[in-house]
Amino acid sequence: MKIVIIGDGKVGYKLAKQLSVENYDVVMIDSNEKKLKYAVDRLDIACVTGDAADAEVQREADVPHADLVIACTSADECNMLSCLIARRLGAKHTIARVRNPIYFKQIGLLKEDLHLSMAVNPELIVADEISRVLLFPDASKIETFVKGRVELIEYAIQKESRLVGMTLADMYDKFQIKILVCAVEQCGNVIIPDGDYEIRTGDRLHIAVSHRELERFFRLLGKHREKVRKVIICGGGRVAYYLAVQLCSLGMQVKIIERNVDRCEELCELLPKAIIINGDATDHDLLIEEGIESADAFVALTGMDEENIITSLFAKSQGSAKIIAKINEDRRASMVEDFGIDSIVSAKTATADAILSYIRARQNSQGSANVETLYQLVDDKIEALEFIIKSETGYTGIPLKDLSLKSNNLIACIARKRQIIIPGGDDCLEVGDSVIVITMGKHIEDIEDILA
Repeated sequence: MKIVIIGDGKVGYKLAKQLSVENYDVVMIDSNEKKLKYAVDRLDIACVTGDAADAEVQREADVPHADLVIACTSADECNMLSCLIARRLGAKHTIARVRNPIYFKQIGLLKEDLHLSMAVNPELIVADEISRVLLFPDASKIETFVKGRVELIEYAIQKESRLVGMTLADMYDKFQIKILVCAVEQCGNVIIPDGDYEIRTGDRLHIAVSHRELERFFRLLGKHREKVRKVIICGGGRVAYYLAVQLCSLGMQVKIIERNVDRCEELCELLPKAIIINGDATDHDLLIEEGIESADAFVALTGMDEENIITSLFAKSQGSAKIIAKINEDRRASMVEDFGIDSIVSAKTATADAILSYIRARQNSQGSANVETLYQLVDDKIEALEFIIKSETGYTGIPLKDLSLKSNNLIACIARKRQIIIPGGDDCLEVGDSVIVITMGKHIEDIEDILA
């Protein structure tokens, strides 16, 4: 599969890195020769220097024979125009990153005229992710499958947790809740556990659970946090706008602190239900004055990772119950996980996951199951994929206990019509099922790939 990536920014580089490892034929276009040299020296890809809005530059990158063109520069207009030119030249499919709320609101109209296969809005994806976590503040991270009916949550085990010292089998037996621990992260190492695994302080459990059972699970643990009502958002960019729209609609009190006066005026018009404060969120006195001590949640969404980390740590010291920070640099994210920041989100990672889901779905369109959703977890060490079984095959109708799975693979959940099944050995896969697979393998394109 030949893929052309336009834009060697954070998203473009992450996609190129992932796709080249999976042996896709990748060409990258960017006008910055220095950045391309950095990419060529580290990745197994080809590069073309130039403006992707120039048809000749696209021809040099062999766009006419591309299976997919992904435009992810910082300019929406450039992305949409580049995709239009690519389709005119003969590219089979195109994906554009579109961030402007005005453009994205009418993307349904634009997609048809621009012949876009997909439009990705990183800020909206991140806002959705934060909103889910604020609805269930006990979780560090929540990914959704089967149109929101199944959650894959990340839950950190604290010293005082009732689960410490308990095996997974004991936990399932004691609580009698339909959940499955799919993966455990301990000190940077990741395993897909069996029932004998003993839970320890510091573990991060990745748990598959239906939406209905999630709140019940937290209540039984005795650590259920009160619902979030007051939220302070640091930074008034696009993520903050999308998030505030969602939280205000849920009846939460939202306060946004933004240092740019003009942006504050815009937000006042766009968000009449939110309180907009013009000020510097790194000013501790301002945060205290605006009620950080009584806030149920603090969300740091400025454009600077360092600023988000510093303000989040201060918010934690002042007693804010739930702390969420946007951190795009992978190395910084792994460094601050143990600092007391509850949840870390990344627009770069969210965008890459959405695009990789589409690529896997295109790649395996002739297989027995289609990839619907894909998330990369724990620094890309684990993938969680949702497949829809579209035809009878060698593994359908056979009890799972009779199927031999390769090591480090797990069937975590089955969604069948209105039923959510946390599978046991006697359950079978059927045509039409949505199946969630957890794997430490790479480039899984079909359920058959995890069978021994």
